[in-house]
Amino acid sequence: MYGDLAYKLVQHAKRTQSLTHLPPYQTEIIRAVVREVRDLDKDVSALLAPFEASGSSFNPTAEPATACNVLVNHLCMRRNKRCLLAYHRVRTERLEGLVWSGEDVLGGGSEPGGQNDGERGGGAAGLGSETGNQHSLSPEEEEYFRQYGDMLAAYKGQWTDIDLTGSLEPPRDLFVDVRVLKDAGEIQTEYG
Repeated sequence: MYGDLAYKLVQHAKRTQSLTHLPPYQTEIIRAVVREVRDLDKDVSALLAPFEASGSSFNPTAEPATACNVLVNHLCMRRNKRCLLAYHRVRTERLEGLVWSGEDVLGGGSEPGGQNDGERGGGAAGLGSETGNQHSLSPEEEEYFRQYGDMLAAYKGQWTDIDLTGSLEPPRDLFVDVRVLKDAGEIQTEYG
């Protein structure tokens, strides 16, 4: 039935959100969903071909059965595409989180955070694969991870004195210890 494979992708994405590692990329299911979308598009084109060949425009009120068929096929295509986007968005967010945390999931050379192989200490652990990313990331995801890491390193390079990977949660204590990087003398704030 239409959308079953896309529903499996959404289930994988939902499961991925609760896992501590990144599960393998579902290449076969994604290819099957894309194939289904193409088949549905061919069906819609075949349904509308007689109207295009005769030169007349398609009137849904004159052909309600055809209009219903075209509508169902179109909605199935849209749903499949949205499921594909949702699956890839979840994986993308997980990869971006791994880059921000400084993990090297590619397993070779230096990572975007600047650590070398000796300092990684379990970088591939975020993937959950015993052989690294060979089975967890698609080639496109590897390239995205590499380029996102390079972009983040360039962005962090502008702000060398600020730790951008620090917690975004505000402190709960009223009094906070401040670490001074440079002596600026005596400073008076509005509160004294």
